[in-house]
Amino acid sequence: MSVTTADYGFLEPQTVHFDDLDGFGMLHNSHYAVLAERAWVAYWQRREVAFSRDWELLDDGYNVAKELLVGFDLPIGRPGTYGVHAWVERLGRTSLTYGFRVCSEDASLTYAHGHRTVVRLERTTLRPTEWSGRVRELCQDLGRPASSA
Repeated sequence: MSVTTADYGFLEPQTVHFDDLDGFGMLHNSHYAVLAERAWVAYWQRREVAFSRDWELLDDGYNVAKELLVGFDLPIGRPGTYGVHAWVERLGRTSLTYGFRVCSEDASLTYAHGHRTVVRLERTTLRPTEWSGRVRELCQDLGRPASSA
């Protein structure tokens, strides 16, 4: 899948498969968050920041979810390629909150929207620890402009 662009943040294509649909033929509610998570993982993998196959090299990828909120706008009722538009809402010392929209491939139609907050952990103590300078650098270009809020 190729990566497309957005006015802010990034737009990542994601595939909805037939087996993602529920008994009513609609994308199961839990899968909207999965699409958003997969979009973020793809973003970080392309930048070689996190999600190494070697668990010892996780660094910034060693984090846990603190909060997840999803609001549903329209049902997705068929398999195919959709988009996830994502951006940074807040980057704290140890936490990161990103906003997202599960949308049409061209981002013109929103199916769901929300945000997710993660906290970076130190691997041995499991205590919150600061994000690296590399993550801070990458997040600078992902913020949503104040006029888009």
